Amino acid sequence: MPPQAEQTSPKEICLKELCCRGVRRHFAALGSVAVLDLPVPLIKDLLPHLTVCQLEELQPPLNQRGISTYPGWYGVLLDMSGPDRVIDFRTEAAAKHEVMRLLFTVVFYGFRNPYTVRNITNLDTPHFFCAAAKCIKRFSIIPNTRKGLQRLTTDQRPLLSLLEKSITRVGVVGNIDLSDKKSQTALYVCHRLLDHGVAKELCAEVEGSVELAWLLHGRGSQYVHPELKKVIHSKEARCVSQGASEDQDDQGTPCKRLKLDPVCVEEEEEELGKANFSVDPQELCQALAPCEGPSGACPVGQIHCLEIRRVGSCSLRVLNSALPTFFCLRSLTLTSSTIFYDPDVYSLAAALSRLSESSHSSLTDLSISVLPYSQLVETLLDASPKLKSLQVEIQSVLWRQHIPTEQPATPLSDAPAELSLEKLVVKVTELQSDLNLFTSVLRRCPHLTTLHVAGMRLPTGLSQSHLLNTLSESNPCLKSLNLKDIKLSDCLPEILNLLRHCRLEELLLNDCRLLEKWNDKEESLRQLVAALKTVPSLHTLSLAQNRLTKNVCVLAELFSGPSPSSVKRLNISSNFIQPAELLEFAERLRTHRPRDRLTLDLRMNPGDRDPKTWNLALDKLRPFCILLLRGWTSIDAMADHISMM
Repeated sequence: MPPQAEQTSPKEICLKELCCRGVRRHFAALGSVAVLDLPVPLIKDLLPHLTVCQLEELQPPLNQRGISTYPGWYGVLLDMSGPDRVIDFRTEAAAKHEVMRLLFTVVFYGFRNPYTVRNITNLDTPHFFCAAAKCIKRFSIIPNTRKGLQRLTTDQRPLLSLLEKSITRVGVVGNIDLSDKKSQTALYVCHRLLDHGVAKELCAEVEGSVELAWLLHGRGSQYVHPELKKVIHSKEARCVSQGASEDQDDQGTPCKRLKLDPVCVEEEEEELGKANFSVDPQELCQALAPCEGPSGACPVGQIHCLEIRRVGSCSLRVLNSALPTFFCLRSLTLTSSTIFYDPDVYSLAAALSRLSESSHSSLTDLSISVLPYSQLVETLLDASPKLKSLQVEIQSVLWRQHIPTEQPATPLSDAPAELSLEKLVVKVTELQSDLNLFTSVLRRCPHLTTLHVAGMRLPTGLSQSHLLNTLSESNPCLKSLNLKDIKLSDCLPEILNLLRHCRLEELLLNDCRLLEKWNDKEESLRQLVAALKTVPSLHTLSLAQNRLTKNVCVLAELFSGPSPSSVKRLNISSNFIQPAELLEFAERLRTHRPRDRLTLDLRMNPGDRDPKTWNLALDKLRPFCILLLRGWTSIDAMADHISMM
């Protein structure tokens, strides 16, 4: 808005808003040229009022004039999510992609939310679908919702072609019944995206083993599931049988006698429909959209990234059978609503071991949840020593069914001493953790660059200092350290030592009770700040949920002196910072301004205790900070207090 607009009256502001709404309503009649001819300040005022399709149409010519449509996409996100959501998309492209991602699936399948209900006439159009299809990278196939998918094989075939060129990740949400002809459309769309398209990532949320086998069949592994083979062959046999019966005479056949009964006729037609239905991707494609190539043969895709949700024993057996020859697989994610038992993990480890023995194996990323205890982490690492990234969730339980298990065939002592691991994420829920196990793994990972540990509890009397010392001694390449819900109040010397001997770019110490045992909290925090300033590579710092309160003012010293910190993102959310304390922090920070615009996360702090002072502090911060805010209510006070206990 231009400077003179600050002097405008409420009536003038209201008139400008009415005009913007009028442009939105009559955009088609006005044309984009008329809008582009407006003065730049008016265009910027107009952007938050435009529809998604109007923004998409205007974006290229506006970008050529050096005008960003970011305010428009931001306005849509704000309208969709409400004021409580923090919108942390700082570029035009990121904000646009998020809008399209959120809207496409909802509108495509006919779901409804308040935003789509208000704007459905502007969204349920070929223009929107085509614009979104060029932008989004993920698409979910929901077999039980047939109406939307059928549009891709009828009136919106061009949309399917666009999705083939843009979608890199396909999700299958819900079971696909291979015995039901109604599943034909879902199978066909899967085939087009995974085999004809550029998609290399598959997220399968299916329970049946045969359905999972169909999704994996021929797309990377040489394994052929016997049940899937039976389904394909039995359908072919029934088709042949059906064709032969039609050539026979009608006299006295059981089929002719059944036609006398209307109920039997209906049942027979249903059975015949199933008999003519093939689940083979090639036959599906030839039936619905014959290939234009000279041979008519369909391409076969490869799955590089595989995520299986709701993993059960049956689906795990299918996966374990496919893994040893799944050479193109690079990333594997397994999630289960229950805890994996030892036999499940050992069978997976055996399959991973067989895969890793091949020189053709490309698997580098593994994520699995939920493991029953920590020792299985080392089992998985020893089975697949080429892993670059491992993410696990561990939930020890007081009672679980003990099943006699056999150890992996390969002795763990034969595993290489050094691991290739570069990223390790461990989320723990157990009464007591084995710290020696984790430090042993860390010592075997000299190339580790990212470590995230959450929830690690130690027996009374033990300290996390051993963990921090191991990082200082054994992991010189560490760039990102994220420790959450871990008691570090007695580890200040070890933290300072780590900062002096590292090249960290990200440091997140959330809910670590840092100040809990510090006698002189302000002085100890000042020591931490001084050590942080010696790490020139550090650009992200999070001290959320550490009860900083009035001591937050010390953090302003990060940017003071001849060698200020390079931190560009600072998270001090959920620290019970009062309005007066934030005002003092803002005053100090204004004196020692960061070199770059600082992204400051202030969510979940009690600003409503004194809204006037809080808003004054925010006004002082805004010239050099990007503020991430979320409203605080007095109801949150007890929740915050409990979280800090």
